[in-house]
Formats: sequence, structure tokens, C-alpha cells
Amino acid sequence: MKRLSIILVSVAALIHVHAQELKKVKATELQAYIRKADHPLIINFWATYCKPCVQEIPHFESTVAKYKAEGIELLLVSVDLASYFPDRIVSFARDRKFISSIMWLNETNADYFCPLIDKKWSGAIPASLFINNKTKFRKFFERQLTDQQVDETVSAMTKK
Repeated sequence: MKRLSIILVSVAALIHVHAQELKKVKATELQAYIRKADHPLIINFWATYCKPCVQEIPHFESTVAKYKAEGIELLLVSVDLASYFPDRIVSFARDRKFISSIMWLNETNADYFCPLIDKKWSGAIPASLFINNKTKFRKFFERQLTDQQVDETVSAMTKK
């Protein structure tokens, strides 16, 4: 019984640590991060309830791993409901073994936050922004991407 108690406390502590790693971010903070990025950056907007979103994340993670030498950062930005933050998002990502940085967009008005990210964004997900400020590369997609599309876009983004 004592061993079980120790295990449960350890698991609870681990979950708490992971929950603290899921940062809340406002659209203006994300916009500033995009502007200041000095490395290739992919921001993928997703939600736990969005099947196409969840299907494409492994493509993004494997492509970023393939281009590791290019210093690409993949940031998964959850647009889940506030009630999902942080526990349900953390648990969902952990269960699917997502390895990328994850943030939760602390916004509710898509008419406000979408144009801050990209003027063409209607709010549909999945949505992905590929950006390389050094080369002035910027490409926005408002649809699910295949592994080939992710790879081709990353290749174009990292060309010097």
C-alpha cells in the first residue's frame, strides 16, 4: 500500500509539472514571437477535437526532426476551449507522444486574433504558419497538410 501511495504521488507530481509546462499565450505575444524569430519557425494551430489536426502533427514532428540541422522550431498552439487548459491538453499530447513545444492560445475572439497571425486566416483549423524571417519566407495554410506538403514547405523555408 505504501508503494502504491508513493507511485500515485509521483504520477500526480509529474502530471502537475507537465501541466505547468503548457504555457498560456495571448495573440499579441505570439505575434511578437513570430516577428522576432531568428530561426525557421512553424506554428501549427490545432485542437484536441480536430481529427485532421491530430493526424498531421506526426508529419510536422518527423519533418522537423529530419531538418534538425536547420534549427527549425515547431510550436503547437492549441485553440481548445478554456476548460481543456491545462489538464486535458497535456494529457492528450502526452498520450499521443507529441514532443514539440505546446502552448494554449488564451483568446476567444477569432475575429481579433486570426488577422494578427495571418490576414487570410478565417479561424479554421488545422492552420499552419511557416516563417523564416532571415530569408523573408512566409507561407500560411488553412487546411490539413500531407507529409509531402510539410516536407516541401520546410525545404523551401530553409533554402538559403
